[in-house]
Amino acid sequence: MRLNTIYIIILLFLITFKLPISVIAQPSETRISREEYIQKYKDIAIREMLEFNIPASIKLAQGILESGDGNSPLAKYAKNHFGIKCHKEWDGPTFIQDDDEKNECFRKYSDADESYRDHSLFLKGRKWYAELFDLKITDYKGWAYGLKKAGYATHPKYAELLIEIIEKNELYLFDKLDELPKSLHAKSSISSKKPERKNYEFSTKNNIRYIVAQKGDTYYKIAHRYEMGLWQIYKYNDLEKSDICKEGELIYLQPKRRKGDVATHTITKGETMRSISQMHGIKLKRLYKLNNLPFDYQPKIGDVLKLK
Repeated sequence: MRLNTIYIIILLFLITFKLPISVIAQPSETRISREEYIQKYKDIAIREMLEFNIPASIKLAQGILESGDGNSPLAKYAKNHFGIKCHKEWDGPTFIQDDDEKNECFRKYSDADESYRDHSLFLKGRKWYAELFDLKITDYKGWAYGLKKAGYATHPKYAELLIEIIEKNELYLFDKLDELPKSLHAKSSISSKKPERKNYEFSTKNNIRYIVAQKGDTYYKIAHRYEMGLWQIYKYNDLEKSDICKEGELIYLQPKRRKGDVATHTITKGETMRSISQMHGIKLKRLYKLNNLPFDYQPKIGDVLKLK
């Protein structure tokens, strides 16, 4: 006899005799405590602090608050510990749930480690969080109020909630690597030495670093790979948010310069002002200005443009 058939028979029996259906309710999922959450993820938080200069106390407190100590559906099923929504640049797996609005899109990760890393890149890559990275690593209060001011969360007491979690659980101890008690040193597998970053290959043009987009690349993936903000990729390459990354496209990783690598350029078939800007590593607005051209001007074959 099938299991669902047995379940139906029991259900009918309960209804007939007016017994509570809760008798056959499924057991509740195992929840982890706050202390267990801290012990499980503190090493990852310290690693991210060493590499990105984000206080481990802040990262843990945000993870605790945003994920309900790792017990929220978003943390359990999407491994998303920081409530990061999809945003336009996200092209990875998604998880849909109600939040400020119904059926909102959240990023879905393969594991919590990936969520912690994307959180670091999310903060590092957005200019409205830039001032936070000028704070001392031990200034968790400055970080808490700075995150609220920059709009990370809508809760009016978000900063105070983070500070309360940090102080009640003494998470600030993880920010002071030289002062960690021996017991904490023994539990942590993280070295105080900053991890070595991966060295990705790039080329230079006009003394500006660039890469060539490969098959399957997106602007978000490139920004993530080189630990940059997506806004930097757009700005440095004069891109619009609606633009699609194409295989073989030249992508600058640094701002282009005010003059080109040669004195002039003669227009050939299919070239645009932007393609010339990319070809010679010169800012697009500067290219228009050097040639006294309006910003909607499209070059004609044979035109000679000044690059210096």
